[in-house]
This record gives sequence, structure tokens and C-alpha cells, in this order.
Amino acid sequence: MGSRQVSDQDWQGKHVTVAGLGVSGIPAAKVLHGLGAVVTVVNDGDDERSRTQAAELEAQGITVRLGDGATLPESTELIVTTPGWKPDKPLFTAAAEAGVPVWGDVELAWRLRGPGAAPWLAVTGTNGKTTTVRMLASILEAAGLRTAAVGNIGVSLLDAVLGDEEYDVLAVELSSYQLHWSPSLRAHSAAVLNLAPDHLDWHGSMAAYVADKGRIYEGNHVACVYNAADPATEDLVREADVEEGCRAIGFTLNTPGPSQLGVVDGILVDRAFVANRQKQAQELAEVKDIDPPAPHNVANALAAAALARAFGVEPAAVRDGLRAFRPDPHRIEHVANVAQVAYVDDSKATNTHAAEASLAAYDPIVWIAGGLAKGATFDELVTGAAGRLRGVVLIGRDRELIREALTRHAPEVPVVDLDRTDTGAMSEAVREAARLARPGDTVLMAPACASMDMFVNYNKRGEAFADAVRALAAESA
Repeated sequence: MGSRQVSDQDWQGKHVTVAGLGVSGIPAAKVLHGLGAVVTVVNDGDDERSRTQAAELEAQGITVRLGDGATLPESTELIVTTPGWKPDKPLFTAAAEAGVPVWGDVELAWRLRGPGAAPWLAVTGTNGKTTTVRMLASILEAAGLRTAAVGNIGVSLLDAVLGDEEYDVLAVELSSYQLHWSPSLRAHSAAVLNLAPDHLDWHGSMAAYVADKGRIYEGNHVACVYNAADPATEDLVREADVEEGCRAIGFTLNTPGPSQLGVVDGILVDRAFVANRQKQAQELAEVKDIDPPAPHNVANALAAAALARAFGVEPAAVRDGLRAFRPDPHRIEHVANVAQVAYVDDSKATNTHAAEASLAAYDPIVWIAGGLAKGATFDELVTGAAGRLRGVVLIGRDRELIREALTRHAPEVPVVDLDRTDTGAMSEAVREAARLARPGDTVLMAPACASMDMFVNYNKRGEAFADAVRALAAESA
């Protein structure tokens, strides 16, 4: 079940172009060069960081072309691209005209797997991917299996496939970008957690985005896991070309039907992987075993449990794995209670779909929101949350879009509009939220927007919120 190094003869002398430097391009270039390929890296940028990276690769004998990512190098037989490069790049147009295939780093890792390599349990969706994959890995570990959470989660699949460590199974997070460039990927089982508009500038349309998500089901062997509350995910299962005998397995926050996992009286139950799914249900865990037990996090746990059960994991390991799991920072993370008000950091809620799930978990709420909208609209989000809102504090460049939606759909909710985008605005936002809140309320930072107008990333935004809350707590002590 372990990894293996691929024979040099598989790649010796093959002319491969790697599109893009960075976290996936550089490892791909090194791996291919080590296998004997003639590697050329092309990169749009020609800044100081790129030149430093290029010098490191050139010292190993890899050709690097900076400032020209559009021209197809002569003799190219294959392109391996980093996920961020959009499909409409001139390089890919030239490749299509020349009949040159394009793979992503995930596809490369899949092709480099050896016979008997660890199967993949794969997860995608607009929101919840990382949490679900880490829950899944925790469950697999509780079952005594050698595993790792890899892929878009930040751990290179190339490292997992070609490294010395042997695995029984891999828990794999895949983005829509990665799936777009992974034509031959065939998972043991896979899940699409949910679908909402995101990254449409990259994919070109919602239909193209959904189609790329659906690639995760192609060739599944045992189970295609879908969200019963999101019919579009089930539609993707119906459209997928899977191995004979592969089953559609739903998850729901309600009482499950046959071939589903769901919730009954605070207990997660399985009616899919039991001997008589018409009449039997297997208890797996309790909702209170999940941290935090917010509805969307329970859905994540059900999806992880479904994939684990598809792999043959026993119910006790599902329970033990969920109990052992702790969420990553900035994902509905409770920071502190100050003056009987809870402060929760969900900086990872960078789009409206994620914010909607977060807002549904608390009542009443003082909501801190705003940032880069990325073309999003907020009417539906505000309409759904209006009845839970005690007040709203708006920050960031595109806050006016949220303000307008609040005016239309929640005109009675008090709004504080902070006309500043410096990083110190978060401290003022927390103070304003504290002023609006009453004992028993939750101050929820779920921005529904990206962070880059004010912060390097969502992590830094979450840290600024937590720092401001702790400062408030110190003053109140």
C-alpha cells in the first residue's frame, strides 16, 4: 500500500513545461527533473521573488523563463500547470492547437502513483472542504489507519505520493482549479459538500465551475457522497461515469432515508452502510461530539463519516475521530466571552455561502462584515439572516454593497459603517460591536468577503479580530 519512486525511464528525456512558480510549480519542476525530464518553467512575473526562485531551480539544471508565460516552449510534450493559471491563458490555447496535454499538479501526482498505492478519499465543495478532510483524517486515524490530510489543504500530494512514508488511505482536499486539470483522477470515494457561486472569474461561468467540481465523481469505485439539501450535488452524481456497483450516498441534517446518513434526536446515524438499510440504522456519534456543533459543521461531519464508512471504518472510530478533531483557527472559532457576550471568529467565511452557514449557527448576532466582495451580491444573505441580527458593523472596501442590502431587507437593524480600511479598523469594529451587543448575544465576525483590501489573508484578519477581543477582555477584567 506504500508509495514508490517512479522509474526514470518513464520520463527520461521528455520535454515538460511547468506553468508557474510557487507552492505547486516548484515541487513539480523538481520532481520531473529528478525523473529525467527536460524541464522548462515559464512564469508571467519577473519580480525579485521570482528571480530568487528561478536561480534556485537553474542551479539544479532546470530552465526558467521569467516574464513570458504566454509562449509555448519549443518541443514541449506536456504542460504541468499550477492551479491558479486560468484556462483561457494564451499558453493553454497554444498547447491545444499543438495537441499538447495539460495536467495539474494533482494529475501529475495521480499519474506517479505506483501499483498498490494508497487509495484516495476525495472532498470538494464551495465551503467546508478543509474541515471535512481533517475530520476524515481524524476518523481514519482513530480506526488505526495510516493516513494524511493532503491536497488543497496545504500538504503536497506529490510529497505524499513520492515520499518515504507509507499510507493505507489518503484524505484529499481538491479545489475546482485542481479538478479542472485532473482528467484521469479516479477516487475510491468522493464527496461534493455544497455548490454556490465562487471563482466564476476563473471558470468563466457557474456551469463551468459546477462541471469542474463534478469531475471528482468520475470513476469512483465505492461511493459518491452528496448533500441532500443541495440538489445540484446529487445531479452531479447522476451525471458521473462511475465504476459498476458504486453507490450514491446522501447526507442530511434531518432523519435519513435509505442510503443516507443523517441526524435523529441529536445522534448521527448511518442508513447506508448497514445490512438492511430499509429497516436498520447504525448510531455513529452524537452531535455534541462535534466541535463546534453548528449545523454546517454537523453536515461536514456527516460527509466525513460517509467517506470513512465507504472505506469500511467501524462506527466506534467515527465517534472517536470526531471527538478528537479540533477545527483550524478562524473557522467559527470561539475567542472569548466578554460581559456575557460571546465573540466568534469566522474569518474563513470569505463568501456569502460560508457566511450564511455561520450566521445560521447563532441568535441573536452582532455581525461584523465586509471586505472584497469579488462580484458577490448580498440580498439573499441579508434576507435569511435579518431576523437574527441585533446590529451590524461594516468594514472594508465593498461594505456599501452590504449596507445597501441591509437597507432593503433589514432597515430596522442598526448599522455602524466604518469608513476606514487600515488594519486598525478591526479594533474599532470590535468596540462598536460590543456597544451594540447585549448579554447572551454573539458578536460574529463572518465577513462574507475576501480580506485582501485590508489584510494579507483571512488568517491575519482573524488574528486582528482575536487580538481586539482579548484587548477588550483585558479592559473589562
